[in-house]
Amino acid sequence: MKLSYLYNDFFESEKSGGLILIFCTVLSLFLANSAFQTPYLNFWHHELAGHSVDHWINDGLMVIFFLLIGLELEREIYIGELSDLKSASLPFFGAIGGMLVPAGLFLLLNAGKDSQPGAGIPMATDIAFAIGVLSLLGKRVPVSLKIFLTALAVMDDLGAILVIAVFYTQSLAFTNLFIALAIFGVLLVLNRLKVHNLIPYLTGGVFMWYFMLHSGIHATISGVLLAFAIPFGNGGEKSPSYILQHFLHKPVAFIILPLFALANTGIILNTGWANSLTQSNSIGISLGLIVGKPLGISLFAFIGAWLGLCVLPADLKWKHILGAGFLGGIGFTMSIFITLLAFDQPALIDGSKIAVLISSFIAGIIGFLWLRSTHKKERQ
Repeated sequence: MKLSYLYNDFFESEKSGGLILIFCTVLSLFLANSAFQTPYLNFWHHELAGHSVDHWINDGLMVIFFLLIGLELEREIYIGELSDLKSASLPFFGAIGGMLVPAGLFLLLNAGKDSQPGAGIPMATDIAFAIGVLSLLGKRVPVSLKIFLTALAVMDDLGAILVIAVFYTQSLAFTNLFIALAIFGVLLVLNRLKVHNLIPYLTGGVFMWYFMLHSGIHATISGVLLAFAIPFGNGGEKSPSYILQHFLHKPVAFIILPLFALANTGIILNTGWANSLTQSNSIGISLGLIVGKPLGISLFAFIGAWLGLCVLPADLKWKHILGAGFLGGIGFTMSIFITLLAFDQPALIDGSKIAVLISSFIAGIIGFLWLRSTHKKERQ
């Protein structure tokens, strides 16, 4: 199976980006617990044009990240793995299980508590980290597994976007929402009129972001909407969608996501910080990412295949899917992002972040060792 140039570009940027994210996270934790703690943390809360620096990153730059996710999802739907029902069904079933089971395990421990809104935290998969870990195995894993994990992660992110839109919207300013959707409608008309110049779409996207930001629905949703308004055409190198997606890969992987990590993982580890890991919220997150993800992904994919609704690729075995399921437990970026939406209590936010970081690390290590062991047994 040949990978397109754009897919290779995506895979390589995500692989390198994952390693940079690890470095930024370690650096942020170090600075937040060093002699530079006060100036480092104050920098992210510094006011800039009426908002803090971290607010501009989380509600501004992250829109570009979601725009890239939308473009990748659009490509997968039109000409990628999701364009064929049989091919798309396996990661689709896996993604459904990978969202429902972790959320269910979390709610078993947190239903009715202040931490209940955190059910969305263990539902997401971090594409950059998951692919970054998988890339460490090189050619020891089948190409089909790389594509499965990529499609799974994209679907997971789509699910996370829907969760954000539905469950983390507290109040609506209908006028602003209507204006944002009207702008989206105008962009769709431009698409139908075959306007291929990106400037009108990007300009409209900025205005749509502004009104979405003030509508009560999280502004990152505007990034996904903009992606589907931009003309895809035949998906060739001259299509606006291809040009923008290719352009955004490296800025997102090497600038936006590292800035997000630096701004949101500066956690002060006070004496007794480990006690937060024994709270039901942290246990629910850990259980969801480490157990719920591989269990849900593998079980639902297997059920889908057993029912004849999807097919396991010839070069994959179910133990490969289980390994990918563990890598799906690397929540990181999306899980921390949802944490910031779910809670407003500093203790819950920091405890959740710590649980996400530790659980993502454990899930990644297990997935890596499992797939490496699987490869060795196959060679023997």
